[in-house]
Amino acid sequence: MTIPRPEYPRPQLRRERWENLNGVWSFAFDDKDAGLAERWYQRTVDDLDDGPFTQRITVPFAFQSEQSGIGDTGRHDVVWYARTFTDPRTDGDERLLLHFGAVDYEATVWVDGQRVADHVGGHTPFTADVTDALGAADQHVVVVRAFDPLDDLTIPRGKQFWQPKSENIFYTPTTGIWQTVWLEPVPIARLHAWELTPNLPSAEVEITLHLDPTAVGATARVVVRHDDVTLVDDRVRVTEPTLTRRFSVAPPRGRHTGAVADWQNVATWSPEHPRLHDLEVSLEHEDGRIGDRVAGYFGMRSIETRDGRVLLNGRPYYQRLVLDQGYFPGGLLTAPSDDDLRRDIELAKELGFNGARKHQKVEDPRWLYWADRLGFLVWDEMPSAYAFSAAMAQRVADEWQQVIARDRNHPCVVTWVPVNESWGVPRLASDPRHRDLVQALYHLTRSLDPTRPVVSNDGWEQAATDLLTIHDYGDADTVRGHYEDLASTLRAQPAGRPLYTVGHAHRGEPVLVTEFGGIALVGAGDTWGYHTVDSTDALLERYRELIAAVTASEVVQGFCYTQLTDVEQEANGLLTFDRRPKVDPASARAATTT
Repeated sequence: MTIPRPEYPRPQLRRERWENLNGVWSFAFDDKDAGLAERWYQRTVDDLDDGPFTQRITVPFAFQSEQSGIGDTGRHDVVWYARTFTDPRTDGDERLLLHFGAVDYEATVWVDGQRVADHVGGHTPFTADVTDALGAADQHVVVVRAFDPLDDLTIPRGKQFWQPKSENIFYTPTTGIWQTVWLEPVPIARLHAWELTPNLPSAEVEITLHLDPTAVGATARVVVRHDDVTLVDDRVRVTEPTLTRRFSVAPPRGRHTGAVADWQNVATWSPEHPRLHDLEVSLEHEDGRIGDRVAGYFGMRSIETRDGRVLLNGRPYYQRLVLDQGYFPGGLLTAPSDDDLRRDIELAKELGFNGARKHQKVEDPRWLYWADRLGFLVWDEMPSAYAFSAAMAQRVADEWQQVIARDRNHPCVVTWVPVNESWGVPRLASDPRHRDLVQALYHLTRSLDPTRPVVSNDGWEQAATDLLTIHDYGDADTVRGHYEDLASTLRAQPAGRPLYTVGHAHRGEPVLVTEFGGIALVGAGDTWGYHTVDSTDALLERYRELIAAVTASEVVQGFCYTQLTDVEQEANGLLTFDRRPKVDPASARAATTT
């Protein structure tokens, strides 16, 4: 059988040796939640398929999806997975890491009957060092239990609906493993993570390495290249587990990169010119051995706000974004192939968009990789919970920090969005706890990454925020009137909600219309949209009118159109769910870019 999603899943920290565990696993529903008491995790190679594990599932697809081979959309809050693997290590001094891209929502992992990992959060990766759990046999067994209670609205779930059937803006849920699972043999002394922070005015990049304590005493070598030219080749002795260095990435004298002159001829990243710098970090030991070797990349770009505008690389930049829900036919949250992730970006660019607001989903890192490579701006958004509580606040804050840690090194990511439309915090006007959470998430995000704008509550009822983002599903004339001048904009309440919550007001931040449009082409079946038209010609004309209404404003500094594709019953896309254009792409592009 061909392994699904065979590409290396973590493009920012690549090692040469790894083993993909995607494919067919043994599987079981545990509707009575009996598996822990009955010790389903104590599986051996000989009895793996006995007892409860009677089904087969194709990982990394959720059981609700067709690609999983099951396609059961009924409620099953507890599910179990199991499979065998062979230890890929060739050196007895190596450790073996087991990686999960994402498991929704709570995951517990056993290897050869020993508990090796617990993780909470349905959208973020986790890793277990399973070396000490490996038994003496040649074959080993990994067992995973996933718990995802459908009716717990304090869990961040985004667009995954909690009712038996999808409706309007909510879709089929995802339970369990939905991103790649893989093994990675690594040296004991190794790199755990890095943080890559470009500083365009100084033509430097700051690189922070988080190393295993056993790496102290080794030499860290950092090599940076662009267009096969070595810009940095630095060696430094490791004296503590965290090592920070700053390097100039200005090209050698006399070599021109094609970049603008006021950035010291540095090769900058932008949607028009997505230039990337290749990075390699290795550990060299006193006896001459080369230990861990990790490859990645970064982009030299800046994003900031000033005088009511958004500046990319120091220049005003108009963002023409599209709302992207990240659902795929057959795979739901999981793209059937890496080509599907790339193609979505290519299709959006063909329609004239220079970026996307990835809506209510923490997307597969491979999508971010293609956004980096192809030149596509990304707004990174936390999936919402829908019921406020202390537990909900903790869950959102914990997982949001994991999202930022995972995605902060991607140059395509230009904005953080921790909250959308007051979801999960519906009483901002009357309950100070709701306001405190929104405010806390804004400041938490700024403390973790001060290099990007943060939107405190996309759509309305903003607290402290770096951008005033407004959702406005009016017709073209209404939209045009809302943004004739700044005073008209600040008076407008397109959704019947104030633009700022109690105690906050406009402080000069740039204005963007980050949801509008939502035009559905009426067809067969039960479809939903904010507005409907009955022909492709009417859809294109309505689209032209709405884009023209927004771009005519001198106040608005960018937009995000709803939306790229249809998703299940929601038919607001410029493309169908299977990615067929509803209107001529060239005509749509002309309207988008006018």
